Amino acid sequence: MLPLSNKTALVTGANSGLGKAVATALARRGARVLMLSRDLRRGAAARDRIIGDSGNDRVELLRCDLASQADIRALAADVHQRTDALNLLVNNAGTAFSERDLTVDGVERALAVNHLAPFLLTHLLLDLLRAGAPARIVNVGTRIDTAMDLSDLNWERRPYKMMAGYGQSKLGNLHFTRELARRLAGSGVTVNCVFPGVFLSNLGGTDGAQSPALKFFARTFGWALPKPERAAERVIYLLTSDAVSEVSGDYFADRKQIPVPAQVDDPAANAELWRLSAALVGLEETPV
Repeated sequence: MLPLSNKTALVTGANSGLGKAVATALARRGARVLMLSRDLRRGAAARDRIIGDSGNDRVELLRCDLASQADIRALAADVHQRTDALNLLVNNAGTAFSERDLTVDGVERALAVNHLAPFLLTHLLLDLLRAGAPARIVNVGTRIDTAMDLSDLNWERRPYKMMAGYGQSKLGNLHFTRELARRLAGSGVTVNCVFPGVFLSNLGGTDGAQSPALKFFARTFGWALPKPERAAERVIYLLTSDAVSEVSGDYFADRKQIPVPAQVDDPAANAELWRLSAALVGLEETPV
């Protein structure tokens, strides 16, 4: 099991749900935790709770709206000011929207937050991850057997549906994981994707975008769902287990590798989404 007392971790979406549970677990193991939140008030309350629950005061709050590429770049600059090396990166934040909406950068919002944000943030922090090697990146994905329409990522010609938009944007995490692992081979930095399972969450709720059906389900059946702490165990396993210290580019559920949708096994599709994503976030298409 990887010792964490001398490790620095960054967790996105850490003010509630799975992200908060992961940040708490890392803090309990002694890591320095940089926790990312869009809302400073809610983030500060979560930070204080994490410090209280873990007894670890090395928990720092950073603000970023992952729907804004300018915010992500400012966040990366802030992280560079705070540390010379990063050992663990958890791209956890995810959300869903009931209607198609564009960000300030002109990108469909679910695609921007769920896929392009981790794509851009990871790129901007890769020098710190290399400096912290052996380092691990964990992308939180979802288990939906679908395919991305690479010709219409921004939903300009298709009718927008909430769960289709969410599912395709999260599928981007798997494509990104595969292609990034290929490019990082031999660097000492691994990247894997994890399906955290079905658990009690506020998916889409913080933006007021949660559908009536999802709200009804949460109110009626939420008591029967596992808590985020249970789901966090799957993430912590990939961050700390010796068994996966050299595994990269794979998809896990409950400590086991699971199949990916067919499109993710296509290297050409992975490379094409990488190219399209780089263009959408203004990165030059150069090898990592």
